[in-house]
Amino acid sequence: MLRYYESRGLLSPTRSSSGQRLFDRGTVTTVRHIRWLLSAGLPTRVIRELLDCIEDPYRIESCAVPVLLEHVHAYEQQIAELTTTRQALQGLIEASGTSVASQAISQEVHNPAARRDEP
Repeated sequence: MLRYYESRGLLSPTRSSSGQRLFDRGTVTTVRHIRWLLSAGLPTRVIRELLDCIEDPYRIESCAVPVLLEHVHAYEQQIAELTTTRQALQGLIEASGTSVASQAISQEVHNPAARRDEP
């Protein structure tokens, strides 16, 4: 996980003389922020832009809040579209119970002797 964050430019650990990554105590807080933002659905490119803002309490309002609000609005739009799709599907399901085809299938299931292809 830490290597992935580093590869995405989210962490910049120093290296020991033998090449091992060295993390300071602040990295724990940064990783918590990264995980929280990822769980909120933000892509790593946006998180990379937001990390400096979030870690500086004086910059959160001017820097991070507008970007976060933009994502909230995008999610609200997606929710509205999904709600419309769900309602359309529910309408189709409800309508299928009264359709001619549904009635014919139901009739055949309940009365197999009435099939036309049987002698």
